[in-house]
Amino acid sequence: MRKQLSIVFVSFLLVACSSQEKPVDDTRLVNYVNSFIGTDGKGNTYPGATVPYGMVQLSPDNGRYGWDWISGYFYPDTVIAGFSHLHLSGTGAGDLYDISFLPVSGRLKQAKLDGVNAGETVYSRFSHENEEAEPGYYQVYLEDYQVNVELTATTRTGLQKYTFEGEDTNVRLHLGYTRNWDKITDSFIKIVNDTTLVGYRKSTGWARDQRVFFKTIFSAPFQYKLSDGEIMSAMDTIKGLDLLAELSFNRKEVLIKTGLSSVSIDNASLNLETEQKGFDFDKVKDQASAVWEEALNKVQIKASPDNMVQFYTAMYHSMLAPTIYSDVNGEYKGTDGKVWKSEKHPRYTTYSLWDTYRALHPWLTITDPDRVPDLVNSMLDFYKEEGLLPVWNMWGSETNMMIGYHSVAVIADAILKQIPDIDLELAYKAMKASAMQDDFELKDYKALGYVPYENRGWNVSLTLEYAFDDWCIAQVARKLGKEEDYNYFMTRSMNYQNHFDSTTGFFRARSISGEFKPDLDPLAYHPEDYCEANAWQYYWYVPQDIEKLISLTGGESVFEDKLDNMFILEPPKSDLPEWISGYIGQYVHGNEPSHHVPYLYQFIDAPGKTQQKVRQIMDELYTTTPDGLCGNEDCGQMSAWYLFSALGFYPVNPSDGRYVFGSPEVEEATIYLPGHKVFKVLVKNQSKDNVYVKSVTFNGRLMDEYFIGHDQIMTGGELVFTMTDKQKLNEKKKR
Repeated sequence: MRKQLSIVFVSFLLVACSSQEKPVDDTRLVNYVNSFIGTDGKGNTYPGATVPYGMVQLSPDNGRYGWDWISGYFYPDTVIAGFSHLHLSGTGAGDLYDISFLPVSGRLKQAKLDGVNAGETVYSRFSHENEEAEPGYYQVYLEDYQVNVELTATTRTGLQKYTFEGEDTNVRLHLGYTRNWDKITDSFIKIVNDTTLVGYRKSTGWARDQRVFFKTIFSAPFQYKLSDGEIMSAMDTIKGLDLLAELSFNRKEVLIKTGLSSVSIDNASLNLETEQKGFDFDKVKDQASAVWEEALNKVQIKASPDNMVQFYTAMYHSMLAPTIYSDVNGEYKGTDGKVWKSEKHPRYTTYSLWDTYRALHPWLTITDPDRVPDLVNSMLDFYKEEGLLPVWNMWGSETNMMIGYHSVAVIADAILKQIPDIDLELAYKAMKASAMQDDFELKDYKALGYVPYENRGWNVSLTLEYAFDDWCIAQVARKLGKEEDYNYFMTRSMNYQNHFDSTTGFFRARSISGEFKPDLDPLAYHPEDYCEANAWQYYWYVPQDIEKLISLTGGESVFEDKLDNMFILEPPKSDLPEWISGYIGQYVHGNEPSHHVPYLYQFIDAPGKTQQKVRQIMDELYTTTPDGLCGNEDCGQMSAWYLFSALGFYPVNPSDGRYVFGSPEVEEATIYLPGHKVFKVLVKNQSKDNVYVKSVTFNGRLMDEYFIGHDQIMTGGELVFTMTDKQKLNEKKKR
C-alpha cells in the first residue's frame, strides 16, 4: 500500500476497527490502533481484549487447527467456535486457548470443520461487517444464534457481555476445547451456586504441565447440566478430559467475569475479587482503554495517516508480551511444579527470546525502562527454579523452542545500560550457567569451537548465535572486573569464524573431524544446518564483530557487492516453510535473522543504501490491512523493528547500546523519559520521495558517527534528520 503524506490528524480515519469507516477522536492514540493488522496473511496475531502485558487475552477462536489459526483466529475465516482467555501473539506454534465460552440460542450449528481431527464443532457464522476491535475491547455478532458478544479485560480477568435476541439464552463452557498443539491431561468443573462455577484445566503441549485454574461469576442465575463428553448430568461436580457445562438463563443480557491463576482456584478467586468488583462492563472497558492510552502516550508522533496507524498498532503489539504470570498475591506455579512467590515484582512469562532480544527488549529500555528490572528479575527467578535461564518460557514451562541462550543478551543489555534493581552477581552467575552447560550441543561447542553437523540440526546457526551470546557475557564480565572470564568468553565469541569457508564465501556446516559439509547451495533451504533460513540469510549474523565479518568477506567493496546481491538474488523455486516470507531478493523480513541486515551498509559508509532499503521495507512490507505484517509478529519483534526504523535508527547489535541510523518515516516524535526528560526526533523535508538523509544533528551538533548512543537518548535532546531525494556518495563516518 502506497502512503500519501497529508496532515496528521484527520476527522475521519479508517483504522479497521470494523469494516466500515467511522469518525474517530483523533486526539486519542488508541484510535490509531488497528487490532486486525496481522490477523490475516503471516502475522498470526489475535484481535481480542487484553491490557498491556496482561495475563488474560480474551479473544475469539475459529475452532480450526493449522498454521493460519495459531493465534486462534484467522481473518479470512467465517465462523467462531468460542471465546477463550489465553492466546499467543504472532508465534510459530499453537497453544493455550484455555477456558472457552460460547453463547448459543436455538438449534446448535455444528459440523466437522476443515483441519479439525476431532468430531463436530459447535460454531456460529459471523461477518466482519458486524465486528470491531480496539485496545482492551472486542465485539462481534454471532449470526446463527443472534447474539451480540462484547469482550474486555483486566490484567488477570476477563469480562464478557452477551446480548441475546432469540428466545433461548444459553452459554457453553467447554474445557475440552483443544486446538493445534494442546492436549488435556485433567479438567474439573464445580457449580458453587446458581451464579458461580469454578474449575481448572490442565494440559500439555508446547507448554508442558500447564495449569489454568479459574473462577467464573455470572450476572444472572443459571440452570446447568454438566457433561464429561459422553453423559449429560445434573451433578454439581465433574472431572475428566472433555468437560462441558451447559448453562441456561432467563435473561436477554448476561455478563460473565472470569479470573485465572496458575496456582489454585482460591487464587483465581482472589484475582477476580481484586480486579473486578461488579458487572460494570463500560467501566472495565474504559479502564482498559485508559491504560492503553497512557501506555501509547509514552511516544507521541506526527506522521501520515497510514504511518500513524502502523506506528501505534506496532506499539500496541509490542506490549502484548511478555505477559504477567503471578497472581495479585505474588504466587505462581514454577517450572518445577511448586508454588513460588514473587515478593518484589510481578513474575512475567511468554518470553519469545530468539525473536525479541533483537529489538523489542532494547525498545523497552528506552520507552519503558521502569518495567525492564521486572522482566530481567523474572528471568532470574526462572533461573532459581530451573538452574538455567529461559529460552522460550510460557505458563510455567520451558519449551526450549529455537536456539541460543538469548536471555543473556537481554540481561547484558540491561546491565550495560545501568538499569537499576538487578542483582549483578546473580545475573552473571545465571548467564554463565546457561553458557557452561553441556546440553543443546554446548559440550561440543566448548570443545571444538563449533557445533558439528553429525550431532545437531541448525548447527551453523547454533554456533553463530552462541558466539553472539558469549560476547554479551564477556561484556558483563568486564564490567564486573572478571578479567579471566572476559578473555574466555571473548575468545568464544569468535567461534563463528570456525564455520567460515573462504572457498565459497559462506558459513558452512563442519564435521566432528573438521571437514566442511560438501555440496553447499547457499540459495537452497537447508533446515538441517540453518535455523529457518539459508546460507545467504545467516551470513550476516555476526552483530558483535561486523568489522571482522567485512574483512572475512574480502573488504568493504566486496562486502558491499555481497550485500547488494542479498537484495537482488531471487529466492529458490522450491517449497519453503510458511515462516520464510517477506522477500526482497534473499532478504527475508518475515523472519528475524535478517532484521539487522539493511543497516549493515552503514558499516561500510554506504548510508544511502541503508536508507533506501529501510524505507522500502516499511513501505512494502508493513500496511494497514489485516495482512499488513509479512511474517509472524513473534511477540513484538516484527513491530519493534518498525518502531525503531520509523524513528530513524535500529540496534544492529542488540546489546551494545548503539542505534544505527536509517531513514525515519515519521515527521516528528517525542519520547517521554524518566526524570521528566524528553527525547525528540524532528524530520525536515519528509516525503515519500525524500528517503535519503542529507544530515543528522543532535542538540545542534552535526553527527559524524553512523549511530546514536543509548546514553545520548536517555539524557534527552533533539535529533534532527534533514531529508533529500538524492543519495549521498559514500563518506567515512566515525566508528
